Amino acid sequence: MQPLSQPTPPDFEARARILKALAHASRLLMVDELSRGERCVCELRELVGHDLSTVSKHLSVLKAAGIVEDDKRGKQVYYRLKVPCVLNFFHCLEGVLAGRK
Repeated sequence: MQPLSQPTPPDFEARARILKALAHASRLLMVDELSRGERCVCELRELVGHDLSTVSKHLSVLKAAGIVEDDKRGKQVYYRLKVPCVLNFFHCLEGVLAGRK
């Protein structure tokens, strides 16, 4: 196994874009819901309580960051996690929150 190369400034910029994509409560809620399986946009809209346009914008941010992927079926679009390992990050966040108490 080769050792990982030293990250470069562009690597950190790419990491920051992913963290920015997750840096919204509605997007975190959608990612959490998608950890249980794929959902249609209508289900995610109902979950977060925003209009369809707002939910679609949030999902496009997550998709552009490579966190989710979609599948159009008829008139419905279904989303699922592209990289379930993002849930490891959620567990890490929980550890940080627990450590603050």
